[in-house]
Amino acid sequence: MIRHLENKEQFNELIKDKVLVDFYAEWCGPCKMLAPNLEKLDYNILKVDVDKFQDLAISYGVMSVPTLILFKNGKEVNKSIGYLDIDELKEMVGHE
Repeated sequence: MIRHLENKEQFNELIKDKVLVDFYAEWCGPCKMLAPNLEKLDYNILKVDVDKFQDLAISYGVMSVPTLILFKNGKEVNKSIGYLDIDELKEMVGHE
């Protein structure tokens, strides 16, 4: 399931479970290439537009997009920068 962050206040609530956060930008070519792969992934995904939520991106050390951060129980457990194919995405979230 893919959700778009609507307000900063909901972020901490949404990362309490297992979720893959996609820090992206509308103008980002690799982000656009990554989007179809995220749609194929059977996982909770939260998309965060870095232009709308700059302070959130900065607080998680996002310096380039796309940056993917995997959260479990509110804690960052994995991070990847740049485009990933579907197999790399499955590996990142722990699928075999």
